[in-house]
Amino acid sequence: MFTSSETPIIAAIVLIASGILGWGFYRARPFGKLGILAWLQSVVLMTPWLLFFGLFAAGIYINIVGILFLVVASAGLYIFLGRKLREAGQDAILKQRATERLAAQGDKDSSVKVPELQLEPTPIPEADLSLIRGIFGIDTFFATETIPYQEGVVFKGNLRGEPEAVHNRLTKSLQERLEDKYRLFLVENTDGKPVIIILPSRTDPQRAQLAQKAFAVILLIATIATSLEVGGILQNFDLFSNPERFAEALPIALGLSVILISHEVGHWLLARRHQVKLSWPFFLPAVQIGSFGAITRFESLVPSRKALFDIALAGPAFGGITSLLLLVIGLLLSHPGSLFQLPNQFFQGSILVGSLARVVLGSALQSPVVNIHPLVVIGWLGLVITALNLMPAGQLDGGRIVQAIYGRKTAGRTTFATIVLLAIVSLGNPLAMYWAIVILFLQRDLERPSLNEISEPDDARAALCLLALFLMIATLLPLTPALAGRLGIGS
Repeated sequence: MFTSSETPIIAAIVLIASGILGWGFYRARPFGKLGILAWLQSVVLMTPWLLFFGLFAAGIYINIVGILFLVVASAGLYIFLGRKLREAGQDAILKQRATERLAAQGDKDSSVKVPELQLEPTPIPEADLSLIRGIFGIDTFFATETIPYQEGVVFKGNLRGEPEAVHNRLTKSLQERLEDKYRLFLVENTDGKPVIIILPSRTDPQRAQLAQKAFAVILLIATIATSLEVGGILQNFDLFSNPERFAEALPIALGLSVILISHEVGHWLLARRHQVKLSWPFFLPAVQIGSFGAITRFESLVPSRKALFDIALAGPAFGGITSLLLLVIGLLLSHPGSLFQLPNQFFQGSILVGSLARVVLGSALQSPVVNIHPLVVIGWLGLVITALNLMPAGQLDGGRIVQAIYGRKTAGRTTFATIVLLAIVSLGNPLAMYWAIVILFLQRDLERPSLNEISEPDDARAALCLLALFLMIATLLPLTPALAGRLGIGS
């Protein structure tokens, strides 16, 4: 730590840094919203360290967990502000170009009204662009404006029909004219109005390379190792120090493997149904619970939000049902003399598991030590893995589900809220900190838009979304001592 003689120096550094931020704000004001957002990004990056050193100079100390919380929170805010900055910058550029083009045309002939505005030469060849314009009509989508966008174009206009039917007709017509050369997206503009985006097929998600597949295999081997290690830890021995006890740890590792495989099989089956290609799963090894599940990328475009929902939910549904069955079977097989003896407070760690245990085991939960079958532990770990992946953040299954049902704007907000909540919970639970870091650096980005982003999933899927989120909360949220007492869990 710092000595008392260094405290004035630290205070001076804090004052200088604060002065720099103040001067930055003064310089940023003339640039309006863009300047303020850029300045806020600087503030967010410096705030954790200003707080830490400032409080230290005042004699207040923050431990390592508090520092990590500040860093994770600032990183999340920085990413959020960066997204807002890019959106504001893109809007400003488009407005500026549109204004300049209109002014130039107005100088030439103020009496001429141009029905279609094209800001600059598009990346798409004129011959192809002419064929693309031919797919539109007054009974599908009446295009009024063409704007260059990335490697393609955006068509603004009026949607004339039911979104799904219009998208299907336009996609079919585009393929008849230009085969598989372009992709047609039907999405909402920033003003909430439908627009058509045409992008070359070369911008499709890329297939995994050999090096990525090799990395997936390495992660799989590491996950098998951590699952075996957890099997040993649950029986009070370290497998790596006692490799001769491999057979004792194997059943729990196999149980966890069944849950993980069933999760990925669920994704694969629904992806195949919707003709979507998935990457190899990148399993996340974890010494605490064996694995945190797997990261699976889309290697082709998702046709609709309905397909996105089905594929995202299928994994947790298959893995969760498997885990729940193992948990219930394990509770039914539990008896005095079972392999595991756990304190009754153990069942207060989850509303869902505690409630099920109370129904099956009854008054046995009032004993100081409860005898349970190994399947209870396997099922419980599987439910935790499933619940973690159902958190509504980024490209986690829960984030994809929320994006499919409620849209990208809501999914972005829930991602930010989830990371902040995990950072707060991590003050008392290191597992939450690990998962927050995984989301922040690997899974925070939303899934790319579906080909048809306008058509919303039906009410049945919306209800399943709420059910999945409820079960996630019920699995991860512990029972309060008062509620546990009323349920008869604990002495």
